[in-house]
Amino acid sequence: MPQKALIIGSGIAGIAAAIRLALKGYAVEVFEANSYPGGKLSEIALGNYRFDAGPSLFTLPEQVDELFLLAGRNPEDYFNYEKLNVTCDYFWEDGTRLKAYSDLNRFAEEVQTKLGEPASAIRDALRQSAFIYDSLAPLFMNRSLHKLDTWTNSQALKSYLRMGKLGIFSTMNETNRRHFKHPKLVQLFNRYATYNGSNPYETPATLNIIPHLEFNIGAYFPKKGMHDITLSLFKLSEELGVKYHFGQRVDQIFVENGNVKGIKVTGKEILADLVVNNMDMVNAYKTILKDQKQPKLLLKQPKSSSALIFYWGIRRNFPELGLHNIFFSDNYALEFEHIFKRGTIYEDPTVYLNITSTHKPDDAPEGCMNWFTMINVPNNQGQDWDTLIALAKKNIIHKLNRILKTDVESLIEVEEILDPRKIESKTSSARGALYGNSSNNKFAAFLRHANYSSSIKNLYFCGGSVHPGGGIPLCLLSAKIMSEMIEN
Repeated sequence: MPQKALIIGSGIAGIAAAIRLALKGYAVEVFEANSYPGGKLSEIALGNYRFDAGPSLFTLPEQVDELFLLAGRNPEDYFNYEKLNVTCDYFWEDGTRLKAYSDLNRFAEEVQTKLGEPASAIRDALRQSAFIYDSLAPLFMNRSLHKLDTWTNSQALKSYLRMGKLGIFSTMNETNRRHFKHPKLVQLFNRYATYNGSNPYETPATLNIIPHLEFNIGAYFPKKGMHDITLSLFKLSEELGVKYHFGQRVDQIFVENGNVKGIKVTGKEILADLVVNNMDMVNAYKTILKDQKQPKLLLKQPKSSSALIFYWGIRRNFPELGLHNIFFSDNYALEFEHIFKRGTIYEDPTVYLNITSTHKPDDAPEGCMNWFTMINVPNNQGQDWDTLIALAKKNIIHKLNRILKTDVESLIEVEEILDPRKIESKTSSARGALYGNSSNNKFAAFLRHANYSSSIKNLYFCGGSVHPGGGIPLCLLSAKIMSEMIEN
């Protein structure tokens, strides 16, 4: 009889963990409080419009492909994607516009033409980003930081020798100001701090690893939308025998003599040989692990930023807009001060528009667009969100009107709003933080929970709130790191 594994949460890491454990021969059951799989990687439909509800950028697609290949399947039979020719369109209030072409030489020429920044500056910055990735990815992304052999292998020794060149002792902003002379280009590269909910004026320059993923490796779009990542992996997991229990909120992980024994759901005990927690680590310890030893240092860490999203069905086509669009604030430093120091929303926020109908036309009616309209906001600290949301909507619309020379409000056909309170309630993310603990200090990588419990045998962790971090690739890697700790 196969050993039994229970997974709490069906976020993308939970589904990946289910696949990997099923392939190891475990009988796997997943318990999900919501009525659907995917966690943040879900979708919503409003009238004739479809929206990817959460993550919108797709990098390192091989992390998804790997799961199909492990199962002996052809990935293309389940999931297809295309590489983007333009990773993002950038807009500023003074009329400056930049296209971030995936072709590095073309992007460098665009920057030189539009901003007067030497093309060599772009190439040098992305060469440094690749250096950071090659030095740190094997150590920080692909292995547990909480196992001795991570720090004693040959790859780790190579990384030690490069530490002075990796940006550990300076901030992202400081490094970008050394790379670039034009403030708009500094701002553009500072933006990558938001990919894990951080502040570029505080987070270490090691996060300059992120542009390498987007430019040197590439950004992609799933041909059926981001939610298809969830659907395709969910389908594979069911084919492998994984059983899902939706609308089933776990009440407790129960432990005896330092060993996990199973879970309790609506008062019923379900026994297992191992348990994997894909729920936000902070809320898990506050609820289903409240009777166990608490990792107080980790629980006290500041949380990442959150998001305010307006899903708008727009009755017009804007040919100047692409899949990913950024409308920058005129005072980036002050915007982040509001988010991380003041706990509020700056009056001139940077606006991100994700428009999947540019690549998947059936996501909106003909001649229309589906605008996923997002700004970075503080996590939920009990603010008067209703007032903040109303003011933010007004400021966002005014900003888009100025830059696009239009009247956005008159074009909105349908609307739904996602704010930090709803993110917290829908995904159990502590304070609605999108990426767990903040990365706004040089030790952030070490202040994430391990992929296993050091005090409870056979209890494991995966997802964006634990090592190696948030975002689709890192969540998938968390499941991989976790599963590699478990013997067949």
